[in-house]
Amino acid sequence: MAVAVLTLYYELPYFLINKGMALVPCVEDSLPVLSKLHNSSAQFRFANHDISLAQDWKKLGVAAVVWDAAVVMCMYLEMQKVELKGRRAIELGAGTGLVGIVAALLGAHVTITDRPPALDFLSANVKANVPPQYLENVVVSELTWGEGLERYPAGGFDLVFGADIVYLEDTFLPLLRTLEHLCSESTAVLLACKIRYERDVNFLNMLRQRFKTEEVYYEKQRDIHVYKAYKLPPKRDL
Repeated sequence: MAVAVLTLYYELPYFLINKGMALVPCVEDSLPVLSKLHNSSAQFRFANHDISLAQDWKKLGVAAVVWDAAVVMCMYLEMQKVELKGRRAIELGAGTGLVGIVAALLGAHVTITDRPPALDFLSANVKANVPPQYLENVVVSELTWGEGLERYPAGGFDLVFGADIVYLEDTFLPLLRTLEHLCSESTAVLLACKIRYERDVNFLNMLRQRFKTEEVYYEKQRDIHVYKAYKLPPKRDL
């Protein structure tokens, strides 16, 4: 299948990924903005650690590259705006695992999740970048939003992370169900995203119906917003 033009990298991947295929432009250099995604690795320094993450765009598409939202989320965590040490955290749609890795390095007990095709790749990145003294506090686990939620404790996490996971309308309701299951009223949800389309705003509006939501950080250079949300108490019938 040939793809002539990718106007923005989120227009095509989800049909392909949902069918178990990777997103691969027919001409790799057709869009300079995507060139870094074809690198086999990406390097960062967070939490006083050098992090080198493998990337595999051709095999796993969007699930195996580092997006700006993950970088900005890690920047936000390093600002110590949220308490991480000893907290129970879970990352949704982790991809390369950058956010979960950094959260673990900052002292959190982290469950890092994604869909089954990405787990081996995700696990390898975690093992390569989390020092032995932190590994016992990190679990890599399968989580397809809205499915098998009974495997995770209801309201059992202090923090829920999601970096660039808001883009596909078909996933909005399963994602909201997942958030509602994982969160108690004291759980802080942190979402980092770029607002590209009206559907992204629609998701935030849906979220606000169930969670008290506020923007807590904006990184202008990358045009990434970070939102914090808390689950609203159940409405009582009058």
